[in-house]
Amino acid sequence: MSKGANSSGGRRILVGRVVSNKMDKTVTVEVTRRVKHRVYGKVQTRRKTYKAHDEDNTCQVDDVVVIQESRPLSATKRWMVVERRGATTSTAAIAE
Repeated sequence: MSKGANSSGGRRILVGRVVSNKMDKTVTVEVTRRVKHRVYGKVQTRRKTYKAHDEDNTCQVDDVVVIQESRPLSATKRWMVVERRGATTSTAAIAE
């Protein structure tokens, strides 16, 4: 299988934190990952935001959610909220 693929038909699954829920049926999810610099070896934190579909408008800001890649739902939205894990107070809960 390719990188990031899983048993759900090759669709990637990511875990992140909701940073905005101001849109109807859409949330902005921030996914953080740690990468090692290839020359200097320093570990850096990289962040990326994704727009995800939230059908029932249940997600709140600071909720940890699981998102899955899907077909394009709008011009910028290509992810769906699969699971809502609740609010978090630290980034340690995201790594679980």
